[in-house]
Amino acid sequence: MYFCNPVNHLSIRCFCMRRSSYFYTIFLTSVLLFTSFKPVSGQEKWKLSVDRDGIEVFTRKMEHSKIKAIKVICKLEATPSQLVAAILDIKTCNEWVYHSKENILIKQDSPLDLIYYSKVAVPWPAEDRDYVVHIQVEQHPETKIITVNSPCIPGYVAEKKNVVRISHSVGKWTIIPLGKNHVKAEYMLEVDPMGDIPAWLTNLFATKGPLETFKNLKVHLRKDVYKKAHFKQISD
Repeated sequence: MYFCNPVNHLSIRCFCMRRSSYFYTIFLTSVLLFTSFKPVSGQEKWKLSVDRDGIEVFTRKMEHSKIKAIKVICKLEATPSQLVAAILDIKTCNEWVYHSKENILIKQDSPLDLIYYSKVAVPWPAEDRDYVVHIQVEQHPETKIITVNSPCIPGYVAEKKNVVRISHSVGKWTIIPLGKNHVKAEYMLEVDPMGDIPAWLTNLFATKGPLETFKNLKVHLRKDVYKKAHFKQISD
């Protein structure tokens, strides 16, 4: 996949491209769970990229972007409240979200409405990325389907030295109750990771992060702290 000239400076350039693709996988996964999605017309159909361990990862080209959009579908052994509790448990995000480095709760207006800061660990030579997110959870009164909308908030906190601030990402998490402590989780993402990252290369690796995150999430949901999770605003 990499065509490196023996000349030293070209070899270094090739190495950096590998690192850039690795960064995008990490960043994409970390932001994936916490951003609001707005569909765009004229898009191509989803193409299945990975189907492993009950986790399906799809990609598709975007109309005005070199970076592919991503959709993940997976059935999870959890009630709707248990999954929502895990998503909103900001302090433990680094235990299951791939390469999540730092997560700080800034403000919480209600059990299902909060703002938090997150930093994503990125391998050298790329710089770490960070973003501020406003999470809001809603459940449809008739279908009982839950949506997690959480857009990035540009300018909410001061930017930090040697960290690239993410200002644009759109995604949506949909949680469909299946009964008997099972849900179907689906989420989609379009994101601008900022910086000079070769899109043709990063798209080759964009499925690894979501796959690892969902594997971790399956294990994370078994923790005792979530067994009795319940929100009065959510009907399980």
